[in-house]
Amino acid sequence: MISSQLVRQHPPVTLHLIKLCVGCDSVKDLEDWIREKLKQRRKRGLSPEHMHRTRMVPKRSEELRDGGSLYWVIRGEIMCRQRLLDVRPFVDKEGVGRCHLVLEPKLILVEPRPWRAFSTRPRPRRAGRQEHAGGAASRAARARPPVT
Repeated sequence: MISSQLVRQHPPVTLHLIKLCVGCDSVKDLEDWIREKLKQRRKRGLSPEHMHRTRMVPKRSEELRDGGSLYWVIRGEIMCRQRLLDVRPFVDKEGVGRCHLVLEPKLILVEPRPWRAFSTRPRPRRAGRQEHAGGAASRAARARPPVT
């Protein structure tokens, strides 16, 4: 039996999302896109909320709402984040479940770090690392003339 004094309560860890920022080449591009979307919403008489639509509803949305952020990968690096305010599931015209991530419009710059798209963890670029078969190393080997 474990004494209740030995069991320590760990503070909750904040949960975040990481998404690939398709169509933006810089943080400035993303800022301009957000500004334009907010302008369009105001023109249509909608609330001035910044929302990002995504196909998947996060399973742990309650934890995301509790101080989480959306980190943006731009050109292979995590460059900035936006505070996540709400997660709003909805069904589109075709009957497909989707989700609006309500975000604070302000971007917060972070120290850039490499991140491969759709990876579950960061993979630092290391000098001298060999590529997999079919990569640049094998193409170079095929291009060499045969040794005679």
